[in-house]
Amino acid sequence: MATFFPHVTGSFKLEEPPAFRRFTMSPVAMGLLTGLIVRLYRALTLSMGSTSSMVYVGLAFVLGQMLILGLATVHLGNFTLRRWLYLVPVFAIAEVVAEVLVSLALVAAGFERLGSRQAVFADWPGMTISTLLWRFAAIVLYATLLAGVVQLVRYLLLKREKREGTLDRVTGEQTAVNRDS
Repeated sequence: MATFFPHVTGSFKLEEPPAFRRFTMSPVAMGLLTGLIVRLYRALTLSMGSTSSMVYVGLAFVLGQMLILGLATVHLGNFTLRRWLYLVPVFAIAEVVAEVLVSLALVAAGFERLGSRQAVFADWPGMTISTLLWRFAAIVLYATLLAGVVQLVRYLLLKREKREGTLDRVTGEQTAVNRDS
């Protein structure tokens, strides 16, 4: 029979998460990376494609949202739902800050588009507010829906495994914590 526990506890090795996982655990780093990628993707799609085609614009929009929400999922998947309460806004703010700064650099370089025309510095404040409102709302709404799905799946798995006792204890602990707060 294999021994699962060593006789000398000094032989345990501390395993650090790989570099990519450590990076994905930082809401600021992931938010900044997401903002950079999304804004460059937006600039590329608006400058390279036909903005008169609604199919192209719609597909580009959907892919952009998938990038944002996918990278948010990669980040949030490292944490429990309780920590999402503060991680989601931090991630969203970092994402918006990165997008706004990249947008400013693109306006200065003459590559930023506003619809079918080139954006100028006078357009930047409006684009900043629009980005803040839309991105923040999308990320928070998505994280809320994702949290609901995660809770539902956990509940259904516990029910299927006939572990109602675990379910009752977890629900009781959460209720006690909520009452104390």
